[in-house]
Amino acid sequence: MILSPELDLTLRPMKYPQFFQFYKNSVKNIWTTDELDFSVDLEHLRDRIDPKEAHLIKRLVAFFATADNLVAHNLVLNFYKHINSPEFRMFLGKQLFDEMLHVETYLLLVDNYIQDPEERKAAFDAYQTTPSIKLKADFCFKYMDSIDSLDKLDTDDKRRQFIENLICFAACVEGLFFFGSFAYVYFLRSKGLLPGLATATNWIFRDETMHLEAAMMAVGTIRQEYPHLFDAALEKKVEAMIAEAIEVEMNFCQDALAMGVSGLSPNLMREYLQYCADQRFVQLGFKKRYLSRNPFPFMVLQDVQPLTNFFEKRVTEYQKGFEATKSAVVFNEAF
Repeated sequence: MILSPELDLTLRPMKYPQFFQFYKNSVKNIWTTDELDFSVDLEHLRDRIDPKEAHLIKRLVAFFATADNLVAHNLVLNFYKHINSPEFRMFLGKQLFDEMLHVETYLLLVDNYIQDPEERKAAFDAYQTTPSIKLKADFCFKYMDSIDSLDKLDTDDKRRQFIENLICFAACVEGLFFFGSFAYVYFLRSKGLLPGLATATNWIFRDETMHLEAAMMAVGTIRQEYPHLFDAALEKKVEAMIAEAIEVEMNFCQDALAMGVSGLSPNLMREYLQYCADQRFVQLGFKKRYLSRNPFPFMVLQDVQPLTNFFEKRVTEYQKGFEATKSAVVFNEAF
């Protein structure tokens, strides 16, 4: 079983072919930072970005600077260690590559956007020193630390702890924190600003969508094999966890929009986060809680085809780097 403490290294007969297919789909989509160009962004930062937008961008860059390292840290220490499926571990190997590529991308972003060495250092230290970003990091560490001492998932209580960590990083970190920040980027993109950042976000968004879908499939598989763990108590914990994540992200929103940005507001962002949260509840097998709409026209879903078809159809665009910027980004229902 997928949370068995007995290590399974056998790929034949294949027990979880769905995860192997996720691995194969993910491998189709490779990009590198050499394909990114921030030269136009530098012109926009100099000539077109006002101080209010500059503050928002500064906070985004600081969050991005270490966010994927946090995800990778949990992936290696917890997901890879405890999910007993060699097929899923293959996917996690590709996901770790993706996360390191995202880390490299944001390193390049900081190096291009922030010229002063002290300001660069401050960006990388923001998860410890900037309150709104530290709050996100503390949220992550709380759930990582809660299972740090788990060696084997040999009791139901330990399995519940692991499930909470898995749901935290799938639904809250990747499914809310990242998607909230992507919304700010696409807002700027809708105004014709920062095309380099938008291109990088397009590619990272696709990676994160697949990571999220795979994690949700893992949750679904655990639910099938251990249905007794998904009781009212767990559902109540998940509801509280997601509600807390929304408040953590709203704290970041209040900071990022502290100077005011025309077209964005905390009320709209809360509505959008609640909309995303409802998608996460559905993916987890629970009912929607907020019944909020998507308030952002620039984030309206363009395509609701299944994720695998999305990747098969768009793979050449994805692999050709700059040519991808000529086509509109296509989102799937997971968004």
